[in-house]
Amino acid sequence: MFGIGMPELIIILVIILIIFGAGKLPEIGSGIGKGIKNFKKATTGKIEESPEPKEPDRLEEDKEA
Repeated sequence: MFGIGMPELIIILVIILIIFGAGKLPEIGSGIGKGIKNFKKATTGKIEESPEPKEPDRLEEDKEA
């Protein structure tokens, strides 16, 4: 695994734990997971489209109602 053994991985994880703290690790993990998920979607071409904005005349009707 790129010349990294178990002792090196443990040292890296301890340093990350010291820097970020135990409370931030789940947030960091979920952020990395979402990033990987979005990257996979982008590479396969399955990007979710944002909803189309309302037409200007419909916005005025919504305000009046």
